[in-house]
Amino acid sequence: MDSDRIRTPRTAPRPAPRPRRIAPRAGRIAALASAALLATVVPSAQAVAGTAPRVDLTVLVVDDGGSAVEAITAELRGSGVPYRRIDLSDPNRPVLDAAFLSEPTDSATGRPRAKYQGVVLPHESAFGPDSAEQTALQTYERTFGVPQVDAYTWSHPGVGLDYTDQGGWSGVLDGTTAGVTAAGRAGPFRYLAGALAFEDNDPTTAESYGYAGRPRPGYTSYLDMPVDGGGRASLVGEYATDGRRELVVTFAYNRYQRQFRALARGIVDWLTQGVHLGQSRNYLSVHVDDVFAPDARWDPALNCTPGDFDCVGDDGEGVNPIRMTAADAQYAAAWQKSSGFTLDMVYNGGQGEQWKTEHGGTDPLTDRLVADRAQYRWINHTYTHPFLGCVQDNTVVPWRCATDTAGNTLWVGRSELSGQIRDNHDWAVGKGISVDRSELVTGEHSGLRTLPQQAADNPHLAGALADNGVKWTASDNSREPEQRAVGTGAAKTVPRHPMNVYYNVGTAAEMTDEYNWIYTSRADGGSGVCESDPASTCLPAPLPTATGYADRIVPQEARTVLSHVLGNDPRPHYVHQSNLAEERLLYPVLDRVLADYRALFAPNAPLVNPAQKDVGTELNRRAAWDQAVAAGKVTAYRIGTTVTIKAPSGVTVPVTAPEGTRKRLLLGTTAFGTPYAGTRSAWTTPELLQTTVTLTLPTA
Repeated sequence: MDSDRIRTPRTAPRPAPRPRRIAPRAGRIAALASAALLATVVPSAQAVAGTAPRVDLTVLVVDDGGSAVEAITAELRGSGVPYRRIDLSDPNRPVLDAAFLSEPTDSATGRPRAKYQGVVLPHESAFGPDSAEQTALQTYERTFGVPQVDAYTWSHPGVGLDYTDQGGWSGVLDGTTAGVTAAGRAGPFRYLAGALAFEDNDPTTAESYGYAGRPRPGYTSYLDMPVDGGGRASLVGEYATDGRRELVVTFAYNRYQRQFRALARGIVDWLTQGVHLGQSRNYLSVHVDDVFAPDARWDPALNCTPGDFDCVGDDGEGVNPIRMTAADAQYAAAWQKSSGFTLDMVYNGGQGEQWKTEHGGTDPLTDRLVADRAQYRWINHTYTHPFLGCVQDNTVVPWRCATDTAGNTLWVGRSELSGQIRDNHDWAVGKGISVDRSELVTGEHSGLRTLPQQAADNPHLAGALADNGVKWTASDNSREPEQRAVGTGAAKTVPRHPMNVYYNVGTAAEMTDEYNWIYTSRADGGSGVCESDPASTCLPAPLPTATGYADRIVPQEARTVLSHVLGNDPRPHYVHQSNLAEERLLYPVLDRVLADYRALFAPNAPLVNPAQKDVGTELNRRAAWDQAVAAGKVTAYRIGTTVTIKAPSGVTVPVTAPEGTRKRLLLGTTAFGTPYAGTRSAWTTPELLQTTVTLTLPTA
């Protein structure tokens, strides 16, 4: 089976995989919004003796160990924004004073230097309201126009809000629908549609607590909620006082909650005044594996899948396999058109040919998919889907790698590996299918190391990939979440998220039955795997097979997928052709994800649907960028409306800036980046005969 044979919620362990067989508008508004944000970029000229200072593009994070600061830090890290973290619990931490925060004269530019472009604090007075460090920080922020985020605080006049007993509210926010205000939509949260619902995943658990206060003079609300007695009170807003600006957040959150994930981009945008290193997108792509092949079916009596090596009691042959029909293919094409979303068909041409031979020489499914070939993206999945790692010894359960008489591991050879890749590519070309030679998904992600049995990549895999021009081969994110090189070759992995829609089910009842087997205790008739591992969680009771999929599994899986989308995670998700067949179990999940996303985001933040090679390139760039930042090899700052960035040769730089930003060429300038979520961003490098990236920001 493919390596997502058993997929689990985050709290549950992943059982060891079992091998399986495939069975026989508005430009002007955007410009005004950018101008409003950029109006605060240039610090007070009087405050710095008439000389625009150098402001480094680094964020200072003061960490108290709480979930709010951790969440913002994760957003900075995940989008590639350089930051320096100060741990308040560290007795040896540096003291925040004028020398730590700034320099009177920068040796490189001859200007005053601000070392941080923004500050994240646990709350408004993290060092104590009358402390020397708090005074130094406020003086720094006032002098250089540096904003401060109060990650989580309560409603009180010190942050520009009335106390909650003065027309406000405090309590559990689970299930509450807040709203982005007009100021929020014109400012840092211009990428949101308006309504923002707080998650309520477990009615028995309080997940979010907050304080909603009525604004006082100097406070601009960005996110608010209705309160008893009428009117609305603020949960997020900007407080401008004493020459300083604070973004005030008055509800608790962690990095995984949807309400934070939706606001995270805007928090960073506000904190950096719209100009920062790093970029983010909301990505979603879905690979459908095993196209043209049949998939074996779960047996609710045996609680296993006939044809799997560890399915005790079957005769070794799959019965009634699951395979799409021509009608299923027609539905897939129609669904893509109506949903505006493209699927990646990960195909096995040889399996289709075998099916055709065994069924009278005709195959309406292949005919229909080939006729509609231009409507999909296609990815090579090898010709007949064999296991391409070590030679498997299936005489034991679990299987092991076979060895020769000297104890050496036996491997599938380079010739077979290369032939499986080549033949499948050639089959597609012969059918007029456009397929990118650089992309590959091996069956079960085989050939890559498969723990515990196979501790290393097949040593012949890198060569076979090179033989066929493969640069990006898929891996299982639940096993290997980081991209890596394959063996000693040039090809790299593209980790994929397995979805909890199983490969071996065609109906909701089958899906729920298998789910119950995995996630219920032995006393409730389950496998007990959920109770044998302390990191696991069992269902309180088995799900009803008639309603469990729609009522429990679909919303849970859609929530998981959307969390990846909102986390700037480009990794694809994968399912199987069986999930487009029979009761077509994939569509309710994707429909839920797409509906929830489009209700949350404005049209200026569309879903990005990357191809596998684009995901590989994105992950590769991120790794090189993170290494350069960690090694201190990136210098980036702004002086007035000029941004200068220098990175090591060969490192592509991610940058986000307001609409109207221009990139300096050798002669003249050009528009910088591409628009997304009300800003412009791109991976960029110096132009010809240049050693730095230089951007000119629009004037307010």
